[in-house]
Amino acid sequence: MCAQDAFQTQRSQLVELLVSGSLEGFESIVDRLLSREVLSWEDYEGLSLVGQPISHLARRLLDTIWNKGAWGCEQLTAAVWEAQADSQPPELPSSWDPHSPHPARDLQSHRPAIVRRLYGHVEGVLDLTQQRGFISQYETDEIRRPIFTSSQRARRLLDLATVKANGLAAFLLQCIQELPVPLALPFEDAACKKYMSKLRTVISAQSRFLSTYDGAENLCLEEVYTENVLEIQMEVGMAGPSQQSPTTLGLEELFSTRDHFNKEADTVLVVGEAGSGKSTLLQQLHLLWASGRAFQEFLFVFPFSCRQLQCLVKPLSVQTLLFEHCCWPDLGPQDIFQVLLDHPERILLTFDGFDEFRFRFTDRERHCCPTAPTSVQSLLFNLLQGNLLKNACKVLTSRPGAVSASLRKHVRTELSLKGFSEEGIELYLRKRHREPGVADRLLCLLRATSALHGLCHLPVFSWMVSKCHEELLLQGRGTPKTTTDMYLLILRHFLLHASPPPLATHGPGPSLIQRRLPTLLHLGHLALWGLGTCCYVFSAKQLQAAHVDSEDLSLGFLVHAKRVVPGSTAPLEFLHITFQCFFAAFYLALSADTLPSSLRHLFQGHRPGSSPLARVLPKWFLRGSRCKEGSVAALLQGAEPHNLQITGAFLAGLLSQEHRSMLAECQGSETALLRRWDCVRRCLTRSLCKHFRSIPPAVPGEAKSMHALPGFLWLIRSLYEMQEERLAREAVRRLNVGHLKLTFCSVGPAECAALAFVLRHLRQPVALQLDHNSVGDIGVEQLLPCLGVCKALYLRDNNISDRGICKLVEHALHSEQLQKLALLACKQNFLALRLGNNHITAAGAEVLVGFWGRGALSLRSLTALTYFCFLTTSSLVGNNIGSMGAQALALMLEKNMALEELCLEENHVQDEGVCFLAKGLARNSSLKVLKLSNNHITSLGAEALLWALEKNDTILEVWLRGNTFSPEETEKLSHQDTRLLL
Repeated sequence: MCAQDAFQTQRSQLVELLVSGSLEGFESIVDRLLSREVLSWEDYEGLSLVGQPISHLARRLLDTIWNKGAWGCEQLTAAVWEAQADSQPPELPSSWDPHSPHPARDLQSHRPAIVRRLYGHVEGVLDLTQQRGFISQYETDEIRRPIFTSSQRARRLLDLATVKANGLAAFLLQCIQELPVPLALPFEDAACKKYMSKLRTVISAQSRFLSTYDGAENLCLEEVYTENVLEIQMEVGMAGPSQQSPTTLGLEELFSTRDHFNKEADTVLVVGEAGSGKSTLLQQLHLLWASGRAFQEFLFVFPFSCRQLQCLVKPLSVQTLLFEHCCWPDLGPQDIFQVLLDHPERILLTFDGFDEFRFRFTDRERHCCPTAPTSVQSLLFNLLQGNLLKNACKVLTSRPGAVSASLRKHVRTELSLKGFSEEGIELYLRKRHREPGVADRLLCLLRATSALHGLCHLPVFSWMVSKCHEELLLQGRGTPKTTTDMYLLILRHFLLHASPPPLATHGPGPSLIQRRLPTLLHLGHLALWGLGTCCYVFSAKQLQAAHVDSEDLSLGFLVHAKRVVPGSTAPLEFLHITFQCFFAAFYLALSADTLPSSLRHLFQGHRPGSSPLARVLPKWFLRGSRCKEGSVAALLQGAEPHNLQITGAFLAGLLSQEHRSMLAECQGSETALLRRWDCVRRCLTRSLCKHFRSIPPAVPGEAKSMHALPGFLWLIRSLYEMQEERLAREAVRRLNVGHLKLTFCSVGPAECAALAFVLRHLRQPVALQLDHNSVGDIGVEQLLPCLGVCKALYLRDNNISDRGICKLVEHALHSEQLQKLALLACKQNFLALRLGNNHITAAGAEVLVGFWGRGALSLRSLTALTYFCFLTTSSLVGNNIGSMGAQALALMLEKNMALEELCLEENHVQDEGVCFLAKGLARNSSLKVLKLSNNHITSLGAEALLWALEKNDTILEVWLRGNTFSPEETEKLSHQDTRLLL
């Protein structure tokens, strides 16, 4: 019973071990149990159902073994650890008894070794057994189904020998005796080793240099690569006030076993906004593998670009995809491919840029044969689902908007790439500029201009700042604030460097752009055509059709695509998808082919044919509404929505008052520009009004609430790009909500700047909820201008540190309007401060004490005490308050007589901090709930709390779960005071 009890206690760990590897690993464990007669034949048949999830089979195996008692439990545990240690089964006897009365039993008792002996020879043995009449053609075909590996085919042949009474078992014993003893694992074969070496060489060459954002120079990836913020994505709507902060991972933890959405799936999804560094992250992964420094659990890595895959027209198989479009083996391609099929768990496939794959994901078409050709979209979708190369690990990167619910069903883990932290920006710039003083001057400039600093949390903007550092530091042309400002800056930079010295000395004014206007329009036409046809890599023929010549290419905005089949001509692509959108917007602003009415397609927010009317009415009925093929309107209708959003924001910026005069000098027709500006202005206003009208009416007695729909932030970003106060005021004039919810919306510092620019014109105060985003300290600074219209601000899980809290508190205490609005909240005795899961330390806690009224004199404002005396709930979960921060909060508890709930879970408070809190608690008469779970508190801290509880009859609950108490201490403390929740 003791063994069974231990077995039951370890059940979850055993399930994890059984399903953590491949199906091959699970079946090898079953082989061992069958050979030791732990499992009967009937048990085995119940565990050999094709198509069942491995987790289902694992639990069925555990249930079966449990019923066999302690001995069975011990045998299973031993088999699991043997498989984990990759120990080889005992060798076969030197000779079989040709007259054995029980050949089937002999096959079963040596099953693990026989499976290994048959591996690599199963096809020949199958042919021989069929020729001798022991199995039929139908049985042979069933064993040779493409979904089975060589080991699985060997097992199914042995299964037939067990149930057939025609001499098959005895014949197999004879055949196995004559097979050569395997000397090494298949991937240790010379041809396979040579292929692995070649694969590492090819991928190392592709990954060593970073030229994604620059055609003028090749940067060594290792010298400039900087870690981005990579978090395990939580499911929307599942996060609560007490939930832990999302787990932040390093790149080498990409395949961590934590927080799986679907343990049966093989695909890791990495989502991030355009320019957040997804491609560079994969490139660093490839380089680490190729150089042998990480990810060595994979013997084969195959990288692919979705934008290049979609150009493949001919049907292709898995073998064609891996060998012809990644790396071709010099020896034995069929043998090597068989090794890949037999050991999929040693394979990693990466697919970069799924948002640039023009085919929408569907799981309706099933394709399971790795050697049968199919379309590229069917091949990719079935790889992601696991119908092909099941148990091979796949990594997929995409912008969030391109990931559908049907795709997420097949995702094992979803990770969110949030760009650079503030420390990451500094580290990157110091890596790029090692000259004395340059990085320091750039960092000073960024810290002095929060708008530019906010943009730089996306790596693409940090690269731009690095690239244009001379213009930013020396020429004094004004600091860029908007995305459009930055792209115009990099445009001028490239034009200057491509111009002859006499022309370059004239400076980067409009005349420089005017001189190269034909080139820019050629690139713009190519960019727009590419967006409209979902084409992001361009052949020589396509360049010629767009009139892009060698002089146009010399600017450097088009670079050679990577990962091209050896021997073929590399197509060209824009430096980044955002550059393609920028040039498309430039073309829309200046081309004579652009009718103002066609620009409305940029802001409609849906694809053609997606409306209910389009789905119901016949195609011929709607044909009249179609645009002329190849026209600007038709191209905009065919573009992906996320690319339209970026292009629309760029167009709004280019048509702003600041840049319109420059464009007018280039084109000479200010009237045409004003017409386009008026169309964009009306489209933005109309789209926002439509958005606001979709808000459901308020529930009686509650404030009207609005959860931002997809596209809302991009409309706000577009208004910000135009930089027109009157337009922003007009856009939100009809917004009448009490609560604006923007949780899980990828709100970063740039979005915060746009929100503040627009929302500060609201006529009524609003509760702004920004939980679970990437606001950070820089974003807090960007939000300050709109705090005057915020009656509540929610910032949980936003990577905010002491610096951001200090800024927030300082501004709040000096804003008379904000204080007045705060008193207009629903209840005058209620103010909730929700800042959980950030990075607040003792210094931040010290500031928050003043925030609540202790340090009124030090904050030079007696109004703080009256303003914050209404605080009833405070959540600071998952920060880094520590014992010193707890000391500051304890002083607050002595003064504040309104606070009813204080949440300090996961804050490293420890015993010293609890002792401080206990002193404050003894003098407090309002607090009802104190949450101190997961704070490394021992019985010493608990004794201090018991002392405080003797003096306090107001407190109802003190949460102490997850601290370091022994079972005996837990029981004792529970009896001493029932208010301690352990």
